[in-house]
Amino acid sequence: MFAIVGTVPDEEFPLSCGFVDLSGQMLNLKNQAEGRDENQTMNIARGTPALLAASVQVCRFFNASPPLAYLAGDIGRGAGSRNLYGFLEKDLPGRRFQSLTFHYVQPDVDWHNRVLFAIEKMAERPLLIADAGFMYAAKMSGQAEAYDIFTPDIGELAFLADAEAPHPFYTRGFILHESNRVEFMIADAYKHSNAARFLMVKGEADVLADQTGILQTVSEPAVSALEPIGGTGDILTGIVAAFTGLGKNIETACVLASQVSRLAGKLADPDPGTQVAEIIQHIPNALKELKIEN
Repeated sequence: MFAIVGTVPDEEFPLSCGFVDLSGQMLNLKNQAEGRDENQTMNIARGTPALLAASVQVCRFFNASPPLAYLAGDIGRGAGSRNLYGFLEKDLPGRRFQSLTFHYVQPDVDWHNRVLFAIEKMAERPLLIADAGFMYAAKMSGQAEAYDIFTPDIGELAFLADAEAPHPFYTRGFILHESNRVEFMIADAYKHSNAARFLMVKGEADVLADQTGILQTVSEPAVSALEPIGGTGDILTGIVAAFTGLGKNIETACVLASQVSRLAGKLADPDPGTQVAEIIQHIPNALKELKIEN
């Protein structure tokens, strides 16, 4: 069993906790947070819903249980994220997860640390994955090394590598989006203790690294039309979450996730108008073509 934490860009979306299922381009969730018993639906256009949908596709392929989702509505004002942090602080100590993935949540150092304390109270420590807002909070709090996997893109890696930047907005411009500096930025991120045990850097080539340097690079299939499509990085992180949640070791999970997400993108035959949901539909075919076994 594994869980995914994130937000939905809808202020009316309530605090939610429940297992998710996929129906076409919509996610369904049986919300049982705080005594509720209600169904929630959400579009998988991008963000955490897209990440969840990618995870569900992997679970379906292997006839495994879907992820448990912790969600709240937030459009950047922070109220939903704070409610979600508070619920996690109370709920996590009684849970058991193989892996726990944090995605788009408003960065808040104090709440981030309170959630980490709650994780320490769990009977077994899950493998911890962070992307987007929670990865920012982990670095800003000085707790990056508590995590097992970060999944940054090149710009986010620049933030991790910059010892002085308190927030991604303030990352020094000379290292932003310079793909030829990935190896140096990885080294700087570890030098300043701003990296998880493993980094899966998403980009034109996906790079898996640890404190010793680059371990593996996945660059094929290369589909240039995928570059402007929002949400493709969410797909990769979602597949990493599923593979680790199903028990694969970190290196295997990250490399396979890169291969699957790239092949799914190719099978979608994308153009600039392609939506991320169309790529997610091809994850089962990619898993089958790559002959991946659980």
